[in-house]
Amino acid sequence: MRHLIACLAAALWLIAGPAAAADKPLVILISMDGFRADYLDRGITPNLSRLAAEGARGAVRPSFPSKTFPNHYTLVTGLRPDHHGIVDNNMRDPAIPGVVFKMSDKAAVTDARWWNDGTPIWVSAERAGLKAATMFWPGSEADIQGVRPSYWRPFDQTLAPEARVDQVLAWLDLPAAERPALVTLYFDETDTAGHGGGPDSAALNAAVTHTDAMIGRLTAGLQARGLAADLVITADHGMAATSPERAVYLEDILPPNAGERLGMGAFMTMTPAPGREAEVEKALLKPHPHMTCWAKGHFPARFHYGHHSRVPPIFCLAQTGWEITTRDWVAKRPIGGGNHGYDPAAPEMAAVFVANGPGIRRGVKLRTTDNVDVYPLVARLLGIKGEPSDGKLSGLRRALDR
Repeated sequence: MRHLIACLAAALWLIAGPAAAADKPLVILISMDGFRADYLDRGITPNLSRLAAEGARGAVRPSFPSKTFPNHYTLVTGLRPDHHGIVDNNMRDPAIPGVVFKMSDKAAVTDARWWNDGTPIWVSAERAGLKAATMFWPGSEADIQGVRPSYWRPFDQTLAPEARVDQVLAWLDLPAAERPALVTLYFDETDTAGHGGGPDSAALNAAVTHTDAMIGRLTAGLQARGLAADLVITADHGMAATSPERAVYLEDILPPNAGERLGMGAFMTMTPAPGREAEVEKALLKPHPHMTCWAKGHFPARFHYGHHSRVPPIFCLAQTGWEITTRDWVAKRPIGGGNHGYDPAAPEMAAVFVANGPGIRRGVKLRTTDNVDVYPLVARLLGIKGEPSDGKLSGLRRALDR
């Protein structure tokens, strides 16, 4: 009798196994770095425009500050930077003395201590019994809370966009039991071109066109494999044009050796030198043309920012399109092209949002929402609960077909 039951069970598994595998979700979260929402209106994105027309289209406001690492981690955690801890592309942590976190520092980006304040969607998926794959994404190179995606690649900017798409398709060619249910995919051409030539340049339009072709390469690959995927396509921020005449020069405001600056451009952070706190605060916190500075803990409430231990004592934000810099720096790297990091409410900072797939309604035009709302949408499409977050499903609920 036991042998008969075992045989029946095996037969049922052979029948149900493939069907069950086919029923597993497949969600692909795609970031096109620096892809402004209105790039879709230029008539040069046939693949994205088709997906938008046959699915849902909107725009998302980045979280403050509108930089790459903070907003990529927001997209996969649903947390504001002040809550997930990646408060800037460059930062210090009092609990990790002597170390400056930088995007280009492999030791930093693979150190889970910087990332453990948030739980990215791939960690939640793995814990729920789903396999995840990350074709580049900030945080995915670290064993966050002791968990890594089943499949991941260390960031390599030289890896061609075509190869990135082909790697995703190769993961989807795995046997059903090994195939990821969640995939992230990252493109950076539009950000590079936006910085170099500005959001209205021929180089930017060429990057938009090529990135759109990569979306077409992916969808063609999915179709050839008979795979139905929910695609969630967005960006970390937009891009604003900059120009040499729009500069705020710090040497006109601050005394020499005033303290440590971590970055310049759309914003600048400052930790005053010991004993010079009052002098630096007096110089920076007063009104300035084209720049506003705040002491830690005194940011506008709408920024949801300024309380994490990694936020420096003073934060100065430039007016959109202006840059905070020094004459020495401009002599080495002239201002021009484009930048981001500005007020998330600026229209130039709005990022694209397109969703398409079996779980997405057709022909939906969404209102602009905060990018923290992307996380609960992805969790719903995956069929997992997800972690508590700052996002609300209501922000993008109209995109759902169920």
